[in-house]
Amino acid sequence: MIRRLASALGLLLLLGAMPWAAADEARVLLVANAGVDSPRLTRDTTRALFAMRQRTWPDGRAARIFVLPNRHPVHARFVKQRLSVYPHQLQLAWDRVVFSGTGQAPHRVATQAEMLEQIATTPGALGYLEREYLDDRVQVITIQ
Repeated sequence: MIRRLASALGLLLLLGAMPWAAADEARVLLVANAGVDSPRLTRDTTRALFAMRQRTWPDGRAARIFVLPNRHPVHARFVKQRLSVYPHQLQLAWDRVVFSGTGQAPHRVATQAEMLEQIATTPGALGYLEREYLDDRVQVITIQ
């Protein structure tokens, strides 16, 4: 009984010492070119942009979407956490627009460093990055 109580107390102390902010930092953030005038997007608009069903920003400017490879862990986290879909569902949406001739797939980049560079230098660009890759050349977009 005392051993169980000590184990439970030790677990509580361990949980209390965990950096809860680390969970927030592990999130993948939606980022856009600094010239984009839409600081907030709804989840539906974000999904439509990444599924390539919507090709423009809410203000009418062309949107250029950048993604990491399907098997990249950051891609999987972004798609699950921020779009609430699975990577294979997003790939199916891309395949549908490409094979139907109604659109094209997003631009693929190999690394987050390349993602940062493309978003920073491409007008209307939208993508995602982990917090440590952010700099002042891009802006974080809030998903409502």
